[in-house]
Amino acid sequence: MSAVATEVLLILLLLAVNGLFAMTEIAVVSARKARLRRLAEQGDAKAAAALALAGSPNRFLATVQIGITLVGVLAGAFGGATIAQEIAAGLARFPALASYGEAISLGLVVVAITFLSLVLGELVPKRIGLNNPERIARLMAAPMHRLARLASPLVRLLAASTDLMLRLLRQRPPTEPAIDEDDVRDLVREGVRSGVFDRREPAMVAGVLALDRLAVSAIMTPRAQFIWLNRDAPHEVLWHKIVVSGHSRFPVYEGTRDRVVGVLSLKSVYANLAAGLPARIADLMVSPLFVDESRCAATLLELFKRTRHRVAFVTNASGQVVGLVTMHDVMEAIVGDLPSPADRLKPQAFQRTDGSWLMDGAVSLDMAEALLGKLHFPDQDRRATPTLADFVQRRLTRPPAEGDTLAWQGLGFEILDLDGSRIDKILVTARIAGDGAPHEPPPN
Repeated sequence: MSAVATEVLLILLLLAVNGLFAMTEIAVVSARKARLRRLAEQGDAKAAAALALAGSPNRFLATVQIGITLVGVLAGAFGGATIAQEIAAGLARFPALASYGEAISLGLVVVAITFLSLVLGELVPKRIGLNNPERIARLMAAPMHRLARLASPLVRLLAASTDLMLRLLRQRPPTEPAIDEDDVRDLVREGVRSGVFDRREPAMVAGVLALDRLAVSAIMTPRAQFIWLNRDAPHEVLWHKIVVSGHSRFPVYEGTRDRVVGVLSLKSVYANLAAGLPARIADLMVSPLFVDESRCAATLLELFKRTRHRVAFVTNASGQVVGLVTMHDVMEAIVGDLPSPADRLKPQAFQRTDGSWLMDGAVSLDMAEALLGKLHFPDQDRRATPTLADFVQRRLTRPPAEGDTLAWQGLGFEILDLDGSRIDKILVTARIAGDGAPHEPPPN
């Protein structure tokens, strides 16, 4: 083999070794630590070695730099001198170039080696390292550990010198976490663009990440929108409230509504009725779970998992129940379609399948008119009784009681629920004739 061919092969070999170091460096730096850690936990020794390498950046980078520097020195020692001489000899045959042959040949060799160094020694290896970072980091970790042990005195010297210079420059290791919520969101969005994730999943991930900042009070159903059940209420009253409410769970109180004793599930009531048994609240309710309104949704979710409850009463600083929160509310916070706290505090009204309306007592007369259509409240009522509860109570000749009914313009207004002396829920139907005549509640 000629001297030129030997020198060419030697230079290509040195460039390949340089590329190997460059590829390893970029692969270890860009490898996903979570994936390597998962592989290491599954017993992959190569992944464990790659993790150890990434965890000692001073030692690893010093080893890589020693290798690259050594290759550079060797490449400089050869430097294509023989090749340059051969090119100069060829140019000497041309009289016009003879006097510049040495300079031209040296320039051509330098340009060629520089080009090959950039392409074969840096760019291509680094692209390969970026394309398969975990795989290459695992393959090259053991050789890099062995090289670090061989050059350990020099590696320690370089590492110590680097630390000293960083301290003199007042550079400290970063205190921020290696990954934060924004990084996770970016990764998920990138996954959507690449087709790995569904387009709806970023919103769900954002919902999960926000659970530790979302107060329970922001997702609860306010107390004013409960349908309460008295623990000692007879079956007829219990069943009537359940049927017209449209709810699936009901808070149970004893004596006053500040003494919550349980939660009744519609499913348990149906199970008893299907078995031909009476639905007694005391037998069917489950013990209540209480959570402070300042707690976050993530804590609530953990509480649900630990206790196997699906409903919790939300209490304020004085221990008073101010709301109700369910597992469904937590799921809504994750998947979306969650009304704002302001929306939850608004008076509610919904139409049942039979055409009747269940309305909060706080619904305004304007809102009731808009929902009920032909109904028209006199102006004096609008001024004196701005809400539907005020309107019904004003026309009763006695303190309101659950079951009281009032006829007005062809509609029936039944007091379904009271919170103390305040009318809380009203059922509006089209089945009571008369005009303004109050009716006594049916006997219990």
